[in-house]
Amino acid sequence: MENREVARVLRETAQLLEIDGAMIGRYRSYERAAELIDGLPESIEELAKDRKKLLDLPGVGDGLADHIEEILKTGDYTLRQKLLKKYPETILKLLELQSLGPKKVALLWKKFKAGSVEQMEALARGGKLRDLEGFGEKSEENILKAIEVYKKSAGRFQINVGEEEAERIVAHIREFGKPVETVTPAGSLRRGKETVGDLDVLVTLAHGKYSAGAVEEISEHILKYPGIDQTLARGENKVSFVLKNGLQVDVRILDKESYGAALLYFTGSKEHNVTLRGRANKMGLTLNEYALATLKGEKPVARATEEEIYKKLDLDYIPPELRENTGEIDAAAEHRLPHLIELADIRGDLQMHTTASDGKNSIEEMALAAKDLGYEYISLTDHSKAVTVANGLDEKRTLEQIKKIHAANAKHLGIQVLASSEVDVLKNGKLDLDDDVLAQLDVVLVSIHSYMNLERAEMTERILAAIENPYVQIIGHPTGRLVLHRDAYAYEMERVLDAAKSTAWSWSATLRPSGWI
Repeated sequence: MENREVARVLRETAQLLEIDGAMIGRYRSYERAAELIDGLPESIEELAKDRKKLLDLPGVGDGLADHIEEILKTGDYTLRQKLLKKYPETILKLLELQSLGPKKVALLWKKFKAGSVEQMEALARGGKLRDLEGFGEKSEENILKAIEVYKKSAGRFQINVGEEEAERIVAHIREFGKPVETVTPAGSLRRGKETVGDLDVLVTLAHGKYSAGAVEEISEHILKYPGIDQTLARGENKVSFVLKNGLQVDVRILDKESYGAALLYFTGSKEHNVTLRGRANKMGLTLNEYALATLKGEKPVARATEEEIYKKLDLDYIPPELRENTGEIDAAAEHRLPHLIELADIRGDLQMHTTASDGKNSIEEMALAAKDLGYEYISLTDHSKAVTVANGLDEKRTLEQIKKIHAANAKHLGIQVLASSEVDVLKNGKLDLDDDVLAQLDVVLVSIHSYMNLERAEMTERILAAIENPYVQIIGHPTGRLVLHRDAYAYEMERVLDAAKSTAWSWSATLRPSGWI
């Protein structure tokens, strides 16, 4: 059982307990355990084989160890099952809606027995919520907006989920050994989209090894993958299935000679492929998942690699991330494709947290890990005091953190550690820390974590007020969007960008550490 699955069971138990009115200490213990397991670099299943190692985890005592072992053994937890006899499982979906926390969900269950997104939408559209304590017409409007986001997100998965599932599936297929030669994820995952709707995986066999018998044997092996919930299809050279988390996977088994054409076709996007086919047709060629071929006689002219197909079409190779039909084909024809940023281009990280607020590692641990990545500098931006849920730092603790960072730098760690803070922008545009403290920071990054439903004009003025502070250098997560969970808040980005540009040089001379920028 994967770490995230164990964490999900514990997190859902915590959510159900909070809806049920349990004491904060009780449900928080499950939340902390879920967070711990989600962040473990090693497998919780492997750790649990040695109970002593399980008990060595921070915050894990005998009781919690028993709960984890039960989840690993049965796939569920007795307390969660008991609570789901009292509440419908769909009530957990309500917690994915922005503006609805466990307490409000509990109130609406008690008042209306509303336990699904559909029931919540009916209540909001019917004006049933506005007179409840803690709600209002604006609340109804925000809930309906959140439901729209939820509907748009249905059936989509964040790219990290797609990457993790693809890695496991690829590893499983490779276990078959010969004649499998390559196993390559394609589709929106390969294009680096922020969400995926399904996974496309291409499997090629070594030259001369493609046969109906080989395909049948490999298909049988693929369908033994333990994460499969339902098999959808098993055809001539394709198997399709749905994973336990609902993600559909299509695996195609190919002869090596058509790999490039298939990879190009199944990577997409559809719009890119259509325009590419049109270009091929104008050149007297046809392009499909098997080959780039002549229109007359359909004689293949390129198919083994994507590079040779693009070359035959008089195009520079177009990286998958650019294949969205937004001008990349013309740019490739005119040799003006942009250079894409790679990991090797990253010199540092300007937003990260330590154990001083809600991070999991110390100053030195963060610094040394960044150094191992080849970074030249990092900026430690622990939360300010307004974010109480993240143990945000007040002025006194911020000054103490600055001293600790300076002390770490004095140890000559081989990387520049900048004393910084992620300072909350309050509703009125003022900052959460006093200016005399901000003046002592190397970098001041400001972010919005509250009142995200302000009107467009009010939110714009709020951000502009923050930018006017002479110590502010960076606006963190400037849209407030959470992929699949929350749309961007409304503001006039052009005005904000203009203000940022006009102040860009006014603070550069005030940077305290010499020579790092």
